[in-house]
Amino acid sequence: MSIRFILAKLLRGLVTLLLAVTFVFVVLRLSGDPVTQMLPDDVPASVIAEYRRMWGLDRPLPEQYLRYVLALLQGDFGFSFRDNRPALDVVMERVPETMRLGFAAFAITVIMGMAAGILAALRRGTGTDHATMGFTILAHSMPNFFLGILLILLFAMSLRVLPSSGNATWWHLIMPAVTLGASHAASVARFTRSSLLEVLHQPFMRTARAKGLTLQRRVAIHALPNAAIPVVTVLGLRLGGLIGGAVVVESVFAWPGIGLLLVNAVGQRDLAVVQAIVLLIALTMVIINFLVDITYGWLDPRIEGMQGRATR
Repeated sequence: MSIRFILAKLLRGLVTLLLAVTFVFVVLRLSGDPVTQMLPDDVPASVIAEYRRMWGLDRPLPEQYLRYVLALLQGDFGFSFRDNRPALDVVMERVPETMRLGFAAFAITVIMGMAAGILAALRRGTGTDHATMGFTILAHSMPNFFLGILLILLFAMSLRVLPSSGNATWWHLIMPAVTLGASHAASVARFTRSSLLEVLHQPFMRTARAKGLTLQRRVAIHALPNAAIPVVTVLGLRLGGLIGGAVVVESVFAWPGIGLLLVNAVGQRDLAVVQAIVLLIALTMVIINFLVDITYGWLDPRIEGMQGRATR
């Protein structure tokens, strides 16, 4: 894998981060003055002006943007208006819980999605195939918040076997992880099934069968590695989608991660915290896409050549 290929992906990631920073900065500044929304209505104009000066909101928008970008380059994400603490510290306190939820949901996505896709491909045209694909379509089409509410009604309120909110124990993780991972597992299952079906009918698979290899060895050694690239693609996209989906799921289950923090910060007009969270999410997406691209080049070196010719 060439250095040029890696540098091109890094440059694209940096441009994406800059666009994300610019977009969220401009949109938040144009959506209203946070000072007037945070302070009581009867506060004197002089106090409002002093707060705007203290937070740098009295300067022209281009100057605010330039100061913000320069501060980011120095690792300064600004101060939270509500907590009067560095915004990055406020956000990083919530990251471990979001990571715990995200890893659990991703494990469900990979295990359930690939297992369902492989089972459906190996039982193509049977009742198992139809039932599996029907379930994946249902899971994919159901919104996260609706599935979360259904799980709460069933397992927390009716059966009373799982807690409905919070993060005190590992039992609290089950419903949020299932809610977050179910729809993504459905997408992985569909891609795994279609990709595996294409590979199973290739001549080298018939050769492996003629050599006397068992079905398990044919699938594990020959079929899955050759069907991996489309699955890696959707896994990378789903991993990024887990972060965005966590905003809704954490709100439904009162899970104290960055998703719930983002909802509260937007409602409170805490600009620095919102900007830090969006930048963190964008950075995570860029890293995931970069790793997926590198994995492409490792699984199939032809991809690097095709992308290089496309840029000429």
